[in-house]
Amino acid sequence: MDISEKISVLYVDDELNNLNSFKAAFRRDFNVLIATSGQEGLKILEENTIHVIITDQRMPGMTGVDFLIEVLKKFSDPIRILLTGYTDVNAVIDAVNKGHIYYYINKPWDEDQMKIVIRNAYEIFNLREKNRELIDKLIEVNGQLEFLLRQKLIS
Repeated sequence: MDISEKISVLYVDDELNNLNSFKAAFRRDFNVLIATSGQEGLKILEENTIHVIITDQRMPGMTGVDFLIEVLKKFSDPIRILLTGYTDVNAVIDAVNKGHIYYYINKPWDEDQMKIVIRNAYEIFNLREKNRELIDKLIEVNGQLEFLLRQKLIS
């Protein structure tokens, strides 16, 4: 990551106080975008490059797990974190199995732990991106080698 570039984090929660607290706590360290619903979060994902998504589980209309399932349909790259104030084992299981979450955090969050989790999530995002680039280069070089081999066999 370029030093001038901040990690982009999307935080989705229906409680405005939580959104404001999150943004105030982490805006110096990260590029924080906030959404009050899953639908609003999906619109933000359409318009921005997001590295890490953090979503509350219990929201009206679309739960956090439902939101993450929708995210996976179009945006598989961002690393996903589920945040909830409730100990809902079924939600955690669904989040892992259906939403492919990286981490589960209980409310209220600990700022130091949250920073570490976000930075670690970004490292995974970055490694996946670099891995994709290396695979693309490997495919390209392999194609060139096959072409050269065919040329050699023809002559």
